[in-house]
Amino acid sequence: MSPMCGRYASIKAPADLADEFRAVDVTDGAVQPDYNVAPTKNIVAVVERHPRDAEGVPDPDTTERSLRVLRWGLVPFWSKDAKAGARMINARSETAATKPSFRRALAARRCLLPAEGWFEWQRGENHKQPYYTHYQDGSSLAMAGVWEYWKPEQDPENRYPDGLVTASVLTTAAVGVLAQVHDRMPLVLAPSAWDAWLDPDAGTDAVASLLVPPPAELVAALELRPVSAMVNNVRNNGPELLDPLPPDTLADPLQLDLLAGPNPA
Repeated sequence: MSPMCGRYASIKAPADLADEFRAVDVTDGAVQPDYNVAPTKNIVAVVERHPRDAEGVPDPDTTERSLRVLRWGLVPFWSKDAKAGARMINARSETAATKPSFRRALAARRCLLPAEGWFEWQRGENHKQPYYTHYQDGSSLAMAGVWEYWKPEQDPENRYPDGLVTASVLTTAAVGVLAQVHDRMPLVLAPSAWDAWLDPDAGTDAVASLLVPPPAELVAALELRPVSAMVNNVRNNGPELLDPLPPDTLADPLQLDLLAGPNPA
């Protein structure tokens, strides 16, 4: 199947996200509600770092969690140009620790990417039907992510005076009814896992137990619904993208009673 999570919705105001994720908002108005977040767009991320003094020295005894703006599509620190980011919107949780593009970020630069929900496409013989998945109670999804800082060795046109900070969404095997749409899904972390994931002093081994498909109880809290193909065009961006379609209009409706437990594959 094709790679996933390639679109999601990020609608809540940064101030509300800061409250929900217990973070300081430093986005400075740089992002707006987006019903159709696509690769290479600026996105909101939650990161936790040791604050630095005026000389740039980090304080090892203090951490600060903040809401920041990154670009979706990770550019590895060793990349010769920024074009690689468009191809690295996702990182497989099973292999990120060993892939040159992601292993340094997984070890020391993890983040959460808040979302109202994500879009995925069910591919049939003659159709491609988008579905939208979100928490039924309106809580934000916390998609596990990794981020990197990149700055070119040479920048004669001064295109990147401050470098780029970019991110990828980690993915995992889809579970329950979600596997009927696609074999992969974002690695969604429960609130109880946020502190461990964001801990800047925890290495890859410390978070290995989080790199697995979500438990059945988290999936049971999700709602999956078919939506209009308008989301296929990134220029479309409004609340109508989240409106449900009647099941009787679908070429191949999902069997929603299968929402139970992990995908046996």
